[in-house]
Amino acid sequence: MKLLALTYGTEGDTRPLTLLCRGLMDAGHEVMLLADGSTLGSARQLGVPHAALDGDIHEEVVALLARGNSPRAASRGLARMAQRHVGAWMCQADAVAKDCDAVLTGGLAAFVGMSVAEHHGLPLIGTGMIPITPTGAFPSPFLPPGWTPALLNRASYRLVNQLIWRQFRGPINDARRAVLDRPPRRSPWTDVPMLYGISPSLVPAPPDWPSDHRICGQWRMPETLEWAPDAALQAFLDDGERPVYVGFGSMTGFDREAVLTALLRMLDGRRVLLSPGWSGMPQVALPSSVHVIDAVPHEKLFPLTSLVIHHGGSGTTHSACRAGVPSMVMPFAADQFFWADRLHRLRVAPRALSAKRLTAASLAEALAFVEQAETHTRAAALGQRMAGEDGVGHAVAAIQAALPTAR
Repeated sequence: MKLLALTYGTEGDTRPLTLLCRGLMDAGHEVMLLADGSTLGSARQLGVPHAALDGDIHEEVVALLARGNSPRAASRGLARMAQRHVGAWMCQADAVAKDCDAVLTGGLAAFVGMSVAEHHGLPLIGTGMIPITPTGAFPSPFLPPGWTPALLNRASYRLVNQLIWRQFRGPINDARRAVLDRPPRRSPWTDVPMLYGISPSLVPAPPDWPSDHRICGQWRMPETLEWAPDAALQAFLDDGERPVYVGFGSMTGFDREAVLTALLRMLDGRRVLLSPGWSGMPQVALPSSVHVIDAVPHEKLFPLTSLVIHHGGSGTTHSACRAGVPSMVMPFAADQFFWADRLHRLRVAPRALSAKRLTAASLAEALAFVEQAETHTRAAALGQRMAGEDGVGHAVAAIQAALPTAR
């Protein structure tokens, strides 16, 4: 069977879906992946057929972060993005879906995939790396932890989902008319099966979820994929104790010099692997104890480290936990605060750090927490639990069960 897989977002959105696509191909199915062009490196590496969607996610993230991390600011940023790209996404997805048997959709292109599947009468499965199915167990991950009384947990999902739908509704309905010749929708889809590339060790499936909404486990690189550090990185790894990893992925717009200076002062000469990511290289002089690296597979690198300091993206969070090492999380936007809170509740990370308030006292307290033997013991046990999960295999089996012609 042939499937269209559609998403729009950063590497953290595209890469897990790419790995699911690879798993589907290994099970004998054909897949076409549509995503932001700059995030398709893993698709090229794994031989997953793909094409770039209209837009530049780097530009979009910079614009979103410039507006702040409040729900209202994020909502305005989403509206701008939808106005610019939804029509082109609808055309691209519609052209591919004509030859497909089902649609997998997620990220910021989710409503586009839903419309295209509806138009062609195709089975539809939603995908995600953030739990968005309403539950009474915890509030929407897009709201700051502690904001929502427990009695309003389920209602918080309706609030956030309606807020997102309100920004996409106009552009989606315009594209439905212009591209698909379909009537407008007054409300978002509510009966879509969902598969999450999330570890049940981090987020157990809530008992009040529908049976076709599943926590599968992390969608990660195949164990058989070979990777070796380049010569310089290998030499650094061999030259002393396990280093600390510092990297904030696609986050940008913060004072990288101030943040890195504060972190290096906290680490006090410890060996550090610095991954500049989208924020770029800092202008401060780096000591010899810091080795700068390009993008490398986290699944392979993190087990070689002693601590991972990161922004709390879903993929980075999962890889750090599966590596069995503690984290320090400095969230910037969206669901990153949710993951920071999750790791703190599991006692494998201190309370979330703030890029704007990195005081010597707060950093000393955070470092003392991750250096405790009990923290390392809990992190190692969490990693062992996650090592037994086969997220891609679980998701492929669920897709084949939901779409009998795929068997």
